[in-house]
Amino acid sequence: MAEDPRITVTESASRRHASSGARFEPAVGYSRAVRSGPFITVSGTVGLNADGSYPSTIGGQARRALAIIRAAIEALGGRMEDVVRTRMFVADIGAFDQVGRAHGELFRDIRPATSMVEVSRLVDGALVEIEADAIVA
Repeated sequence: MAEDPRITVTESASRRHASSGARFEPAVGYSRAVRSGPFITVSGTVGLNADGSYPSTIGGQARRALAIIRAAIEALGGRMEDVVRTRMFVADIGAFDQVGRAHGELFRDIRPATSMVEVSRLVDGALVEIEADAIVA
């Protein structure tokens, strides 16, 4: 089983930034998530395990990505119930049911607006990448 995601939070004058420690964050110059006022925006998140490997299935990768997203949102003072929108990018839309099942396990009762889109390729061989937006009441 994958380790719990480790999130660190830094603050600037008007925003709080969450980092998951992914190697792409400093290289590309982005945060895993940013909170500005009541808004939390989570960058596209792949299901990379702490050891740098990927779960073997697209469903497993989706669950891991959602765990990282949850950790980032909670580190910035939000809850999953605050999520109002998700976007899922998949390398094979034929696997929509596996990704949808993983999404549904977490969001079945929350029911954010969502999209699932097939793309030709994702970074680093990932099978799924997920974004989320939350509004903290």
